[in-house]
Parts: sequence; structure tokens; C-alpha cells
Amino acid sequence: MTDAAAKYDENRAKEQADKKKSKDEDNVLRRKPELRPVSAWGERSVQLTPWDVLHVLGRATALSSRGAARGLAEHWGALKYSQALTGDTGSFMKLSAEGKVTADYYKALQSRELGIGFGLVAAQRVLAQRYPDRVVSIVPGDTTLRAGWSPRGIYRPQFFAELWKPGEPSLALPIACKGNHSNATHSYGQLASASAHVETVHIGPWNETPALIFSTELPPDGHVIVHALCAEGRGGWLSKPHAGGGGLDVRLSDANHFPEIRLPAEGDKPPSSVTGYHVTPERYEWFGQVLARTAAAGLTAFAGDGEATTQYLTERQGKKRFTGFAHAAAGSVQDADHLLFGIRFVGTDHVFRLNRTRVEAFSGVAKDLFDLLAAGQVEQYRREIYERRSAWPSNSWDGRWDGPVSVHQDGTVLAMRLLR
Repeated sequence: MTDAAAKYDENRAKEQADKKKSKDEDNVLRRKPELRPVSAWGERSVQLTPWDVLHVLGRATALSSRGAARGLAEHWGALKYSQALTGDTGSFMKLSAEGKVTADYYKALQSRELGIGFGLVAAQRVLAQRYPDRVVSIVPGDTTLRAGWSPRGIYRPQFFAELWKPGEPSLALPIACKGNHSNATHSYGQLASASAHVETVHIGPWNETPALIFSTELPPDGHVIVHALCAEGRGGWLSKPHAGGGGLDVRLSDANHFPEIRLPAEGDKPPSSVTGYHVTPERYEWFGQVLARTAAAGLTAFAGDGEATTQYLTERQGKKRFTGFAHAAAGSVQDADHLLFGIRFVGTDHVFRLNRTRVEAFSGVAKDLFDLLAAGQVEQYRREIYERRSAWPSNSWDGRWDGPVSVHQDGTVLAMRLLR
């Protein structure tokens, strides 16, 4: 990856020279040091279904504001990859014939978004294996950071993983995911770029924040390969919430932190800083609240409830996107419920076509858990989730529903079936 990083910096310097950037501007990006392969943490292969990947991708984009859609409708974008992947229990997953012939101008989008899906699935599996007594929540990085810092042209991680246990300090680490339709050489360049994104966030001491970066190969010929690197360190741990502070149920307003990372003093030299996002000890409790409440917003958005979502977001985080009217195709409504594996889920549904076949999709949250989130009770929701983290069904097909179903540890579900 070192050679790839050097080449990336060389190309970046040329681009800045062409744009007549200042000669004083640093053309070499800061990157997370001492990255190592994640394979040392567990097995080299992971068993999963395409529905797992689409579920994770949908959850990850529920708070996004990309493209023509806004807010609640974003996560349905995952469904466009329903026929892009293939494989069975005896083989590795790969691009289907339909996935291979995707038009050139869609390939970059396909590899980027499926790279997010596969990368986050890998992150969840790796972290759950390493921290079996914790629940892993994936939280969008941009939405999280906007609660404390005004938007700027600073690199940032795409996601955070929060590893939490009720009543205990959480571990938060930045994640960057990329994808390509090329080969390992291209992935090395993507990992070099991703390492610069995670380096812009430090939680606790300088240079001690653990991180994960991924690049997913989706080659036209061959199976899906996820390249994964990690950085370890004693940072990333947040403080235990104070009992009298209201905990995770307190509504937050935008904070205004200066975007700098404080470097340790060297000898007689005065302390210095670099541009980035620094969660220092006095911000630990606040950042834990932001992570938990942003995660809750993603859950209610995935279920299609804009009113429940707004209570968890600040103005800069995009509260207004979940109120009012955008256009007729951009909204979701929380008005559907289904019994799946004997569990009542409430959420929103969507009917679309796979080629000429009509398909129904449903996304939601277990009803008792959704009721807690709608009432703003994040603390109680987390206590319930922690107790039930090993009790969720692991089957991928519900005969009564008559289609594939994905249920996750956070109480969310994504289900699909043909409409005959």
C-alpha cells in the first residue's frame, strides 16, 4: 500500500498544480500509521446472503441526502442491486450476469455502494467476534460529525462503529469503505485513500484511535474479495454517562468545535495542531450521546417515520430533511406492519420491478422496540437490545412471508417477496 499511497500523492500534487493551488499547501495527506491486515482477527471467509448486504447498505444510507431522493427514501436505493449478486451455499458470492453488464456510467456507483455494503458487513462481523460482550452500531460519519463541527472541505470517515454495553463506556472507531470493479492493485490505491479519511478523526490521545478501512473487489470474472486493514490503539473509548445528566434521552443542539487535532508537545516546543476532528476527554460524554442518538435516527428513518427521526437530529445534521414535502417519489411513510418469524415488525414498504417482475419490499423495526424509539427512550431501547442480542432469528427465508428476510441485532428487518 505504500507504493499506492506515494502514487496517489504524486497525482494529487499534479492536480493541485494544474489548479494553481498555493505552493504552501501540503500535497501529502496524513494517513493512519501502522495498518495491519484484519484477517489476523478471524477467518478469511464470511458466510452471508445478498439480503444481508442490501440490509446493511439500506441502514447505512437511511440518513443520507445524496441524489434526487431525500432522507427517508434513500435506503430503498439498495434494492437496485437485488439482481446484481449471485452465489449459493457452496460458492463464493460474485457479480451476476446482470451485474456485469451494468452501463459504464453506473459502474462507479455500483462498486461504491456495494463496497459500503460488503465493508460494513465485514466490520460488524470482525468487531462482534473481537468484542462478544458488545453490540455493534454503525453510524454515518458525516451526519455524526455535523453535530459538533460546521461543514468544511476536510476528509472524514464515512462511518463510525460504536461498540456499546448499557452502563459502560463505549468504544468508537472510524470506518472508510470503498469498492471497485478492477483488481487488487486498484484496491491498494483505495486503501491508501481510505486511510487518509479515518486519520482525520482522533478520539482521545494523538495517534491512538483504532480504525478499519476496506476496499471491495467486484471483478467481472471471479468472486467478491474484501481487502481489510485495521489500526489499533488505546484511544476510541468514551466516558461512562453521568447518572444525573439525562443520558441518551436528552435532545441535543449543534455544538461548535474548532476543527483541529491537538498534537502532543515535543520538548520545549509549544503544542501544535493539525486540521481534523478531535474528541478530547471533555467531549467524550457528548460524543457518546451524538453517536447513540444518530444511530436511533437511522433506525426510525429505516422504518419510515420522519416525525420520530427529527427528535434525534440537530439542525446541521439534517432535521429539516425529515419534515415537510420534498417531491412525490422521495418520501416513505411508517404505515405497514408484518409478522415475520413470529415477531411483529412495523415500518414502511415499497413496490418495484425487477425487470418485468413486481416485487414488494418491507423495512422496519420490531414493534415494541420502535415504540420505545418513537417515544425518545434510547436508554430503554438499548437495554432491551442488549438482552435480546442473541435471540433474533438467523433464518434467511420466512415461509409465511414467502420470501427472503434479513433480521439484524438492532431489531431491524428487510424482507422481499414476489407479487404474483
